Amino acid sequence: MQSIYAMHQKNSEELEKEEKFLIQSIDNIQDLYLIMLSTLTEIRKKEIVFLEASSKKHLATPEEKNPNKKFINNAVLLQLEENSSLSIALEQRKINNWSLNDDYILILLNDIKQSDLYAKYMSNRQNNFEEDKQFVVDMFTDLIAPNEKLYEYLEDNKLTWTDDIPVVNTQIQKQLKLVSEKGEFKVVKLYKDEEDKEFVGNLFRKTVLNEVQLAKEYIDKTPNWDADRIAEIDTIILKMAICEFLKFPSIPIKVTINEYLEIAKEYSTPKSSIFINGILDNLVKEFQTEDKIKKTGRGLL
Repeated sequence: MQSIYAMHQKNSEELEKEEKFLIQSIDNIQDLYLIMLSTLTEIRKKEIVFLEASSKKHLATPEEKNPNKKFINNAVLLQLEENSSLSIALEQRKINNWSLNDDYILILLNDIKQSDLYAKYMSNRQNNFEEDKQFVVDMFTDLIAPNEKLYEYLEDNKLTWTDDIPVVNTQIQKQLKLVSEKGEFKVVKLYKDEEDKEFVGNLFRKTVLNEVQLAKEYIDKTPNWDADRIAEIDTIILKMAICEFLKFPSIPIKVTINEYLEIAKEYSTPKSSIFINGILDNLVKEFQTEDKIKKTGRGLL
């Protein structure tokens, strides 16, 4: 949707160039995911360095000589540090952001150590897996993900990440909640399968190449709205949804409607989702009456 909107704004007709940018933007989500995950391992490493340096001070206190190592011994942080799936992915995609910008990790570590969450967690020296896991989930959710300095860094790094950050953080939070003592953390794939990957390009191309035809399907279904009064984002959402109805037989009608209503709520006007829902509901009834919709497989559900 955003790529099609950008094409409109630029009056661009370079379909291949715009599609390439779209695919690259999606691919960059994997880097963002790995960068956010690696904050957890890098924070632990920085704390190890801090504790070692403190213990070697000339006038080290008893606490500095014998520090509480509960944080660096956290079972979930250790599991991530020793995880081959994560280390391989970081190496393959050359993710070294925090070695080049470790000041952000120090900011995060300082915020964590100043928090009530950390104080409560460190109130004893005993590690318990469930407590360790809950602490990491809360630390990521409440202290790392919403950190403004980190957000600014990511936004400056790649502008397209602005919309991707909540999605990535939600995915990581979900995975952390599912970590088990005997299980192994798995880096998620960007696409479910090859069909999932192909869908991105196919939806983009089929919508852009058929915009005039797709617009004709809803243009007379908005009696209370002149065509030029409909928000441009709404017209793009309608075209994409209609494209899925007519040209993607494996996608269920309900899935299409629900997905685009969510997009409308997120990116368009307050009343857009109601407007779009009414148009799509009427179009589905009309298409079914005229036998225009041909769904197969899971698309039947």
